[in-house]
Amino acid sequence: MTGTSQATLAEYLGYDPSYISLLERGRRRLADRAGLAHLSRSLAVPPHALGISTEDDADFRAALQFGDSTIRLADIARQAGRATEAVEELWPLVARLEARLAEGCVDASIVYLLARARTTLGVCLGHILAEEQQYVAARWTGKALVLAEQLEGAELQGRVLRMHGNELRKAGRSRAATARLTQALHLTRTPGERGQALLLLARAAGEYGDANAFDAAISEAQHTADQEGASGILLTDFTLREARIRGFAATGRADRATRLAQQAPQEEPPAPQWSAIERATTGQALLGAGDVAGGEEALTEALLVAERHRLPHQVQRIVRTAEEGRLLELGDRARAILRKLRALPIPR
Repeated sequence: MTGTSQATLAEYLGYDPSYISLLERGRRRLADRAGLAHLSRSLAVPPHALGISTEDDADFRAALQFGDSTIRLADIARQAGRATEAVEELWPLVARLEARLAEGCVDASIVYLLARARTTLGVCLGHILAEEQQYVAARWTGKALVLAEQLEGAELQGRVLRMHGNELRKAGRSRAATARLTQALHLTRTPGERGQALLLLARAAGEYGDANAFDAAISEAQHTADQEGASGILLTDFTLREARIRGFAATGRADRATRLAQQAPQEEPPAPQWSAIERATTGQALLGAGDVAGGEEALTEALLVAERHRLPHQVQRIVRTAEEGRLLELGDRARAILRKLRALPIPR
């Protein structure tokens, strides 16, 4: 049982050596709570590992009942542009689940909940971290993927792979992101989720500079949206337009990016952060085409949204674009906002 001799173990536990022998050979089974609690205390084994519960376990089970709701509400808050609030709500749940896992509790329901919580936390952090900190968000979604692979559920793995791939892209690892998002496509079953994966794959392939992969993914994503309709805040006409502008510019087709940027979006942004993303992308394309007034207007609008919803990585995009376009005043304003956002505490 522990690597020690039967006689030593029997003396330590206060049992007869013959009884220890029967237990080890499976001839006897220690099933009463008092005996199991004695083993737990004597051998420093967590009670739940022996199948018994404590008052703490009862409290933990009660907390688990609210875990799913916490994750759902955090997702809603993130999509409404309140990612900071989402992180603050998620952090206590994640910390408690992590502690439970460290104690050796590997119940499937806990592992499943923790995989979802890690994923959501990573995505929320990805909204409020600066570019050089995006690896933290990718690390959390990567930790979620480890658990998802252990559970061997295609639906969960597909979702985690989509989110992990996108966080890798934001962390500057576009090649790894493309690989993860391609994996996600193989596991995704519903058209809407497949369309989301295709949109994210198009963005990653574009940033990696793979024009063929970008064209194939964005075309299929558009076809899916046309056939099945929008899916969440990822697959909409608004997000498809932004992805095209960014992808065309990144793959050497600035003329196509400019023409599309000059056409105002016909749809409302599906979430506040998408407004900042689209305005920053449009501003960059317009400045590249020599439309200084249009580019500055778009970047100014992007900056207002990015400040309001605490999106430092979008502010960093604006700083770079303003510097490239010699918009000195706008660049100074964006850097001041970036310093303020970086000063705010962020859970790690």
